Amino acid sequence: MSHPLFILDAGLNASLQQQLRQQIAKAILDHHIPLDLPLPSSRKLAKQLNVARNTVVLSYEHLLDDGYLIARERSGYFVNPDILENSVQLEPISDERHTLGTKPDWSSRFKLKPTQQTNITKPADWQNYQYPFIYGQFDSDLFPTNHWRECCRDNVSVPAIRSWAADHFVDDDPMLIEQIHTRVLPRRGVWAHPDEILITIGCQQGLYMLAQLLLDKDTVMGLEDPGFVDMRNIASLNPSKLKALPVDGEGLIVDAGLAECDCVYVTPSHQYPTTVTMPLDRRRKLLEMASQEDFLIIEDDYECEANFHQAPSPALKSLDKHGRVIYMGSFSKTLAPGLRIGYLVASKELIAEARSLRRLMLRHPPANNQRTIGLFIARGYYDALSATLVKSYQERHKIMAEALQQHMPGLAEQPTFGGSCYWVKGPAGLDARELKTLAAKQGILIEAGDIHFLAQPAPLNYFRLGYSSINAKYIEPGIAKLALIMHQLTTKPA
Repeated sequence: MSHPLFILDAGLNASLQQQLRQQIAKAILDHHIPLDLPLPSSRKLAKQLNVARNTVVLSYEHLLDDGYLIARERSGYFVNPDILENSVQLEPISDERHTLGTKPDWSSRFKLKPTQQTNITKPADWQNYQYPFIYGQFDSDLFPTNHWRECCRDNVSVPAIRSWAADHFVDDDPMLIEQIHTRVLPRRGVWAHPDEILITIGCQQGLYMLAQLLLDKDTVMGLEDPGFVDMRNIASLNPSKLKALPVDGEGLIVDAGLAECDCVYVTPSHQYPTTVTMPLDRRRKLLEMASQEDFLIIEDDYECEANFHQAPSPALKSLDKHGRVIYMGSFSKTLAPGLRIGYLVASKELIAEARSLRRLMLRHPPANNQRTIGLFIARGYYDALSATLVKSYQERHKIMAEALQQHMPGLAEQPTFGGSCYWVKGPAGLDARELKTLAAKQGILIEAGDIHFLAQPAPLNYFRLGYSSINAKYIEPGIAKLALIMHQLTTKPA
């Protein structure tokens, strides 16, 4: 193991041996020393600390006697795992050189407190649940492991490493930019020059940079209601004035309420979270109003690949003739959310500012990941994966529709255009937060819908059922069990 640095002070009343013994013991109790690796030899540690070897030997022997260490023949000293199961208190060593002072009052120093915002939370162990109707995760059975492994392997050849390992400063991987430019965006009807494309750490970073560049305390940010929680939280941090914009069965309602907005965030392909699709005539009306009232549009085209129709609706950006639409895309919903690679498409002027802002944050997303995805797209694997996902999601969509109709008749309307979830409106007396808690105890994961509403008080009877990460054979029995819990909740005595 790398040798931990213990700091000994000959000027204290405590001996060097006492100091070393206590510091090692504290490091063990604080879980700073791995269980499976030996402590440094007495010779090495004595040389590092510039003390007599006997000081270290005696310290180790005391720690062995006290149960902190165990000795393994020919291997050295290791942490005794049993000591970590007991609450052991160490007597502090007096330090007369210790300077007087106080800890900082962090609460008074924070200018922002993101922890006080309400955020979507998902169990880290969601894969251990039998019925994970959780949105935004992927099914490992559908992930193209062999193709991805091939691209990763080819990306660590000597020429490839020479290409991506150098500091790119503000530039993105040219192969990935070219693939987005020529193969990904055209499928959405978007024709953009390479200098109008910027790679981001997922869609999230792109939205955060846009908020930094476009919003201030006098800006009115229009948000779909219900809508994307993270965009609402990002906009409120910068800060800006938030305006709730109602949606209906065709997505964002385009009316006079948009006139006071400086920027509008919209999800036309799959309204988040209701999944409905904005029709072509409404998209054109939204663009016309943006020009008339002089506001910008942020289009989040998430899950655009999950299309069940032969002729998908074009992206809003594809209809934009005046550069008012800022387009956000991501590979999270298709490849895997853990890759954290997205892209921003906008006018050259905006991309230049975003690129400079990104440099201050992280220069550029990891170039090796960019190149691997570039190879994956260039070899046709991305198109093949998209086709696989559409086929699988369409099957699961149908199974869930039939299960909802059988077990929860009249509670859910079918999405009109693909996607990987259902937005369900439960009975008026249902509290989906309570439903979520009770369902989790039976291995069923759902998402309560109240968090998505900006206007308060939020309705409590909505919830979301995702099917991207659940095996098709578990959908119907999972819905049946969930329906039973709903029935128990809505029929219990007041």
